[in-house]
Formats: sequence, C-alpha cells, structure tokens
Amino acid sequence: MFGADDANIKIDRRQLLRGKLRNQLPPLRPPWAQTENSFVTLCSRCNDCIKACEEDILFRGSGGFPEIGFQSAGCDFCGACLQACTSNALQAPVPAPSLAWRHRASVNDQCLSLNGIICRSCAEVCDTDAIHFQLQTGGRATPFLNQELCNGCGECLAICPNHSISLEIPEAR
Repeated sequence: MFGADDANIKIDRRQLLRGKLRNQLPPLRPPWAQTENSFVTLCSRCNDCIKACEEDILFRGSGGFPEIGFQSAGCDFCGACLQACTSNALQAPVPAPSLAWRHRASVNDQCLSLNGIICRSCAEVCDTDAIHFQLQTGGRATPFLNQELCNGCGECLAICPNHSISLEIPEAR
C-alpha cells in the first residue's frame, strides 16, 4: 500500500516464478534505493546495509533483498545504509542527496481519533511537525497531515496503535 493504483502494477519475473500472480506493490526498500527493477539487479544481497542500520529497521526480505519495516522505530536518515552499500543499489540523487525517498505518510479512516478515541501518538513523535490535530465538535480531533513537511521517516507508523498510517508515494502534481 504505497500509493500506486493496483491496475498500474505489473507482475515481475520473480513474482511469476514464485506463483504470485496477483498484482502486488514492491516492498518498501531502504532509503535512497534505486527503482525496483534497478535495485534488484544491482543489489548483491550482502546485508551490509542491514548491518549498518542504527535503528535496526532493515531486514532481509523476499529473495534476500533488504526491506524496511517500521514495527519498532522510524528512520532517521543517518545515511549509514547508503554508505555501506557498495553495489550502488542505494544511491543518493545528485541534486538533492538529503531526499531519501518520495514516500509520505497517509492516515486512513481507521484512525482512533477519527473514531472518537483520544489518540495523538503520531503527532507527538513527528519531528517535522507534519501531523496536527484539529478539534471538532463532540470531542473528536481530525488529523491533518502536511505532505510538504512529511519526510516519510515512519516514526508515526511505528507508534500508531491501530496501524492506521501507511507510507505512500504522492501522485505527481
């Protein structure tokens, strides 16, 4: 669930050989990852990026390729994985090396606060102040996410008790 329309997703060769014939989004790769096809071609599956990750959020995923998971923490974009990668599967873009990826947080309608339960955990951990809550009548608070401030670090995913937040690639404007 990273923002692409299911109709636009193609089945890759690895999915075909593993019998996964349903359209699937590629897994979330480490920051600074090349496009999925380039990444799986270039990645040597050496695990150097996984070992270098200070937050311990990278893991060996399907086919032995590194993936990122936000079960326990978010990414601080320290660049350790980028520095550890010798195969160029992770590569900082020349004009803006600080932009690790285009993923941004998105809140779905299962959000506890939208359903009348007091919770603002995501806003409390958001270092960029991209998430704010606006009080509504009846005691509810509506989350507002500023996509311009969100860096896609995943801290809000790690702390959300209801798993109501996902990372998606915003549509091009």
